[in-house]
Amino acid sequence: MPAAKIDKLLGLWGDHAASSNAGSKAPFANHQDLYSAIDSTPVGDVPWQSFQLSYSGALPESGEIPGWMEDKHEVWFRDPRELIKNLLSNTDFDGEFDYTPYQEYDDSGSHRYQHFMSGNWAWRQSTLISEDEGTHGAMFVPIILGSDKTTVSVGTGHNEYWPVYMSIGNIHNNVRCAHRDGLVLLGFLPIAKMDKAHAGSDAFRNFRRQLSHTCLAQMLKPLSKGFTTPEPMRCPDGHFRRAIYGAGPYIGDYPEQCMLTAIVQGWCPKCMAPYKDLEQDAISRTQKLANELAEFHELGELWAKFGIVGDIVPFTADIARADINELISPDILHQLIKGTFKDHLVTWIEEIIRSMHPKKDADRILSEIDYRISLAAPFSGVRRFPKGRGFKQWTGDDSKALMRVYLAAIEGFVPDEAVRALRAFIDFCYLARRDIHDTDSLAKMDAALAEFHEYRKIFVELGIRLDFNLPRQHSARHWTKLIREFGAPNGLCSSITESKHIKAVKQPWRRSNRYKALQQMLYINQRLDKLSAARIDFVRRVAAHALTLAGLDHDGGPVDGHGILAEVQLAPTLSHRKITIDSLANVVSQANIADLLSDFLFYQLHPEATSAAPNMLPAFSEHISVHPSALAFFHAPSDLCGTEGISSERIRAVPSWQGGAGRYDCVFIETDANAPGMRGLDVAQVKAFLSFTYNSIAYPCALVSWFSRLGDKPDVTTGMWMLEADFRDDDETERHCSVISMDMIVRGAHLMPLFGKAFLPKGLTPAHSLTTIFRAWYVNKYIDYRSFELVF
Repeated sequence: MPAAKIDKLLGLWGDHAASSNAGSKAPFANHQDLYSAIDSTPVGDVPWQSFQLSYSGALPESGEIPGWMEDKHEVWFRDPRELIKNLLSNTDFDGEFDYTPYQEYDDSGSHRYQHFMSGNWAWRQSTLISEDEGTHGAMFVPIILGSDKTTVSVGTGHNEYWPVYMSIGNIHNNVRCAHRDGLVLLGFLPIAKMDKAHAGSDAFRNFRRQLSHTCLAQMLKPLSKGFTTPEPMRCPDGHFRRAIYGAGPYIGDYPEQCMLTAIVQGWCPKCMAPYKDLEQDAISRTQKLANELAEFHELGELWAKFGIVGDIVPFTADIARADINELISPDILHQLIKGTFKDHLVTWIEEIIRSMHPKKDADRILSEIDYRISLAAPFSGVRRFPKGRGFKQWTGDDSKALMRVYLAAIEGFVPDEAVRALRAFIDFCYLARRDIHDTDSLAKMDAALAEFHEYRKIFVELGIRLDFNLPRQHSARHWTKLIREFGAPNGLCSSITESKHIKAVKQPWRRSNRYKALQQMLYINQRLDKLSAARIDFVRRVAAHALTLAGLDHDGGPVDGHGILAEVQLAPTLSHRKITIDSLANVVSQANIADLLSDFLFYQLHPEATSAAPNMLPAFSEHISVHPSALAFFHAPSDLCGTEGISSERIRAVPSWQGGAGRYDCVFIETDANAPGMRGLDVAQVKAFLSFTYNSIAYPCALVSWFSRLGDKPDVTTGMWMLEADFRDDDETERHCSVISMDMIVRGAHLMPLFGKAFLPKGLTPAHSLTTIFRAWYVNKYIDYRSFELVF
């Protein structure tokens, strides 16, 4: 909030306090008073420090000296030891913190991998620590780093920042992903610039690489002793333990991975596969191997034969037990979603269409695909594409949203092999996103990847690709090994650092006056950290934790708190309160609603009954209330969720949504608790959420229209189950409807029409996608990760 608005708010607060109670006043006089109070707070205080670096190599003997050789680069950072101290002593992490590495097996003997400390890498590191008498018994604290350049303005200034974030591997993945200060801002790397005259300078490129490594090494220097000598640290449970640090995984996009591992772009940072043949099996890259090769090869040979930039000293060189190649982590966002899916497969699909049709026809087909995407029914928490894919700047969330609906949209316009390749890769992505992995899930990932590699050959056969020597796509070969090393990859994804940009970089920059903005951003971050630490301290002192449930207008998302497993609750607001049966029939456009309610009530009163004669049905004359929506709570740790893995979603049944047509969402209904996956579920569309009281008992329920499965297994090409609408009559004019208990609803479902090869009439809207304009639908298991796990 700007200072002027703070002053205005405090003025209003003071006026109200004085008028309510003589002598009362606002807690702060003005914004300076507020800032002073925050600055004086000792809790969470880690001051900013700086140092300068500049080029120290040989200067040109003649001619102009390039400006980059004379530039001084100021680097701002915070003491990592103090930051770790704050992380370790954060009582908010108690119960979600691992003090030792562990290996977990289920009853069948399958090895399970979840949080970082469940991985084999942490186990091996702790074994090395325990073998040293000086460190035996110390608590291992892996330091996770991540960096990602971000642009805060794209105008004349084109302001870029390169923040470096830090976390520790002891914190559970859900905490690191849930914006609970499990990831902190360590500092900012300098971005070296050069003029166009020296744009191709090898010396500048090497200086730029080494500058980043030197900065990281200097930032971590306060920890140098702690890498080999344990020091006592207070932990989230209040006890002190001897902590020893270790360099853990580094989160970064592919260009940063190349910079960190000192390899040539186009090569793999994890293995020695040649850049012209990334499909061959190869040994792992290690710093030891790089050093041995450097002893026998010149710099040019290292570059050309092995993809090694041989004159770079990595920042991990002086850190005990550290190998930067080993520490490069998998990245769901940049390697899989934005890299392989959006930049590769979606582009290749378009190229297939253009290669198979004249330009005019290809343009029409691509427009039709965008039209299909725009018709996808709305779903809680999922962004839509009302104009298709027609916008320039894609974010990670845009790519994720496209992945959820793209498969059904292209089906019918491209060869089945291309659809199968895309489906196999999306399966791989969704399997990788699981919160808990085991031997079975890793085997499924390997199978999906093998299937993808088999079906992607269509892109070579059609002349779209000559080969698949693409580092981001190649990286998928290392994923199952890296999951065994570091646990579930959702705790090491660059989406965590990207989301941190908003709070740590973009919002502080917008609040600055743009003049020497970085210094202002540093102060803002320091104050925010103090406020966050103070809140945790206050909560600890009063020992009270508040459960924040989704608000009235909340569309769904993460939910913090304990004790919720699975539940669907009617919204407390009413669109119609206690109306008669006749009025209800008009409101929900269901003439036989009285019969449906009587049938529902009979089975509620006689749950053991298998059928009912008409004369046995209770006469129904109660007043009914109509609710616009319901809120489903469920355990979905693989999705964006709260601290206990709980997520929520809003299920709507309203005649008008956002000023437009009605929205009547679909739901999964459990019909056979003993059958696996979709075989134990049915899908229905909610026409209305209702509640009434009978004999002093409340009955929350829903009026639904049913769908039936087509076939006894998913579609071979898309991997999705297919449905058709249920009708009461042979003429298919009246949908099969019934009233069901809210207890039968599992959660929301998303359907995509089977579009086929036909072009759709113009003027359709998402509201039409669930109507009988279409004859069949896919059960879209890709709408979110929980649906993928539920529907198989």
